[in-house]
Amino acid sequence: MKIGVPKEILDQEYRVALTPAGVFALTDQGHKVYIENNAGLGSSISNDDYVAAGAQILKDLQEVFSSSELILKVKQPLENECKLLKPNHLLFTYLHLAADKNLASNLCKSGATCIAYETIELPNGALPLLTPMSEIAGRMSVQIGAHHLEKFFGGRGILLGGVPGVEPASVVIIGGGTVGINAAKMAVGLGAKVVILDNNLNRLRELDDYFNGRLQTVYSTQHKLAELVQKADLVVTAVLVAGAKAPRLITKDVILKMKAGSVVVDVAIDQGGCVEGVKPTKHSSPITKINDVSIYAVPNIPGAVPITSTSALTNATLPYVLKLANYGYKAVYDDLPLAKGVNVHNGTLVHEVVAHALEMECSSLK
Repeated sequence: MKIGVPKEILDQEYRVALTPAGVFALTDQGHKVYIENNAGLGSSISNDDYVAAGAQILKDLQEVFSSSELILKVKQPLENECKLLKPNHLLFTYLHLAADKNLASNLCKSGATCIAYETIELPNGALPLLTPMSEIAGRMSVQIGAHHLEKFFGGRGILLGGVPGVEPASVVIIGGGTVGINAAKMAVGLGAKVVILDNNLNRLRELDDYFNGRLQTVYSTQHKLAELVQKADLVVTAVLVAGAKAPRLITKDVILKMKAGSVVVDVAIDQGGCVEGVKPTKHSSPITKINDVSIYAVPNIPGAVPITSTSALTNATLPYVLKLANYGYKAVYDDLPLAKGVNVHNGTLVHEVVAHALEMECSSLK
């Protein structure tokens, strides 16, 4: 199969969809891999690195799309990329369609088959291609929050861990999944006072055992969530419903009652976000201010650490890439987790949860 890897064009997105190790694994099985010129530079991967692994370098985006059958990306295609998609293309990338009806419509119009990393789901409910980026986003959320709590950046001017004789900052994490536990690891490690909320009691028990009393677990209700958020210095939203829009958990009324200079890192923004009224931002301008509260709403947080993120992503995606390269679309018939990744096929949405979130027609997968 002919596999194309374009350079990411989202604002300050430095990841690339395939490492040289991934290229070697594909070319070793007889596939052709085309890499757009300098696609890997943001991840410290040169054209020469790719060529040494067996790839061919193509000059631009158009040439990559026109030469390839399977397109590997990191983030969702932007409008000019959607125009290059054809019915013969398999697109494999993060899509997050539940928050973007326009993108869903454009992908349907393209006729391409579009498979989303984030909806590939194992029988136990795990999301294997979302997990590595969620781990990174969770850890970075606290790093980002600590940064924006500095007075120079408009924050309260509080150190997360405090110092002897001075109490630490209060960190509230909403959601005890992969993002939440990784955010908690960082916040606890820095010495902050940490509360994590979830509405799954079994998960709270697991977190309580894991952290052995180093944080407080709280069953999440709207009343308790509002109470804790209003007292927090840093809030991390880490709620995910696979394929669906993130629930609006922090209302404008709650934001208005938060402490001046406090920070919310809305990790769920790629699925629409948990903070009412907040739109996605960019790495180049990441903050939305509401009543002197800083809301960080960048949907591609892991893009800021591309050397780590690109390797972690390829480690997770490569087994599925190999299946698609070897068998084409037929691979989904023998791989239920991969089948759950298919969001668009034959011009329509085929993922029920995504279609429901967008209030669009859903067809059966064929």
